[in-house]
Amino acid sequence: MADVAEAAGVSGQTVSRVANGKTNVDDATRERVLEAMRRVGYRPNSAARALRNGRFRSIGVIISDLLAVGNNRTLDAVASAVSAEGFSIVLMPVAQPSQHEVSGAFSRLDEQAVDGIIILIERHELDESDLELPHGLPVVVIGSSGRRDYPLVDADQEAGAAAATRHLLGLGHRTVHHLTGPPESYAAERRRKAWRTTLEAAGSPVPPVLAGDWSSRSGYEHGLALAADPAVTAVFAANDQMALGLLRALHEKGRSVPGDVSVVGYDDTSESAYFWPPLTTVRQSFEEIGRRAVAGLLAEITGADPLATTSLAVPSELVVRASTAPPAADRPAGTPKGTAGGTAKKPRTSR
Repeated sequence: MADVAEAAGVSGQTVSRVANGKTNVDDATRERVLEAMRRVGYRPNSAARALRNGRFRSIGVIISDLLAVGNNRTLDAVASAVSAEGFSIVLMPVAQPSQHEVSGAFSRLDEQAVDGIIILIERHELDESDLELPHGLPVVVIGSSGRRDYPLVDADQEAGAAAATRHLLGLGHRTVHHLTGPPESYAAERRRKAWRTTLEAAGSPVPPVLAGDWSSRSGYEHGLALAADPAVTAVFAANDQMALGLLRALHEKGRSVPGDVSVVGYDDTSESAYFWPPLTTVRQSFEEIGRRAVAGLLAEITGADPLATTSLAVPSELVVRASTAPPAADRPAGTPKGTAGGTAKKPRTSR
């Protein structure tokens, strides 16, 4: 810093202000200092800065199921929000979110000197009574069950699933079959419960649940059984990947979509608008979830109220496309049946 100050013709205090991003330096002086930094090869020492102000400007993320689409998109949103705040991110994947794995991840992050931790584990293991998270470090949880004393951020899973189910019932379908996610998933559980509650409230029959694993393959395998049942006219899949597998199974068995069977997915992945037919689905704002999680964690770090920036219910939105229509018996005479290989209706968005 002394070399930079001499090269720029300013005081060491001015160099410190520029290095720490302070605003009380005029533009010309700031540029002179930055040029001197480049010339002498100066780099701020983050470790020394952390010792001085107690902040490392680094956030840890503990995540399971890194390849899952929802987790991956949420992580991307968190990373973008962290970067926008001038922080770095330290990623700590856990293969199985057990007491040992999560505690070990906390210890390793503590060694990395992070200011706080975001937990992205949407499995029930996070809520087991024997799983105790270390205290003394700011924590925000994404997508948990809400039974912990930490700020929590999640999409409104119940509202999204209910909207999908009501949409199909509103088209005139007698009931809605459901492809759910794995039993250990919080999101799958919430969507499944909302689907069931919506059917019961409408006085509709509640078909047996078919449990997938979020993959297109599981959607395809269950889809073959659904396609073989002529009574099936509407299916709500708990994510777009399973809906994709379902669409293939229906096509292979000669069941047209939406002519014979209407299909709704969940997540609104970037590909869902390009399925054939384009998929009606529930959009959840991963960007908003990431932003709120980071804002809540930074509030904890700075001593503000994290609950003012976090929420259990980031709104979801039903996006209506061409994969849903009234059942064949309810369509006016002469209305095109619509097939997976035919002409789809123009997509529209319901807000």
